[in-house]
Amino acid sequence: MSALLLLALCLLLGWLVARFANPPAALAPSLNWWVINVAFSALVLNLIPKLRLDWHLWFLVAAMWFVFLGAWGFFTLIGKALHWSRGRIGALTLVCGLGNTSFIGFPMVEALRGEEGLKLALFGDQVGTFLALGVGGTIVAALYSGKSVAPIAIVRRVLFFPPFMSLLAGICVALAGGWPTMIDEILARIGATLVPLALFSVGLQFKLHFGKGQLGAIALGLGWKLLLVPLIVWLAGSLLHVEGAILTIAVLQSAMAPMISATILATQNDLEPTLANTVLGIGILLAFVTVPIANALL
Repeated sequence: MSALLLLALCLLLGWLVARFANPPAALAPSLNWWVINVAFSALVLNLIPKLRLDWHLWFLVAAMWFVFLGAWGFFTLIGKALHWSRGRIGALTLVCGLGNTSFIGFPMVEALRGEEGLKLALFGDQVGTFLALGVGGTIVAALYSGKSVAPIAIVRRVLFFPPFMSLLAGICVALAGGWPTMIDEILARIGATLVPLALFSVGLQFKLHFGKGQLGAIALGLGWKLLLVPLIVWLAGSLLHVEGAILTIAVLQSAMAPMISATILATQNDLEPTLANTVLGIGILLAFVTVPIANALL
């Protein structure tokens, strides 16, 4: 409970600072740069060498890809039935198909399932969610905005993303026997800055802007992301005899709030930005309730 309270307080503090303290405009982007490129990478380098590789890990990756591809199919069918614009279909595919498995996911998983759960969450995020964003998200944004996409640009974006490079390095270190104690401690201390700074940054950027005629789309989007997808992932894992921590973390990560980066991608490509940001804001608030409930049920 105290760990979840810390998450909520960091989020609230960021929101209060944004509203009443007149912070520098570059504060949130600067914090995001540190969190993604330094703290996130350090955490990956610290924890991945300690992860016991298991063939069941494939389910963590498959679950994150299912969330994305399932959302694409779901919102395409719903959009055609309800005569939605291409912008709305693209926005909901991005925002509700890509979960916040890092900024929100890592702190919540650590609070609910400890370091062992966090190790699995890191693997699922990097090999699952990040690749879905880098490859699938880029393609969806291009298709629904009418832009072209270069395959070499996607490959370069994935391979040179610092946390992904850290993942590959971490696997190599694991095969070599792990880090020396001193390096391991340094990485752990740097990685520990991710949780408070990530949630504080989310609070700084938190916004709600309700647009006319968007309530139904918001309800369908969040119903898919926070309720239907976790249930499907749990059922699929159970049928495939995936058990224990791997099934639990796959379900929890699939239940996370919409991704901030996906919302930014939707906004940059003019895919109904107001809807994308509203779904993000409401989704973050609801996830602080729905994810702990899912964890308790598991």
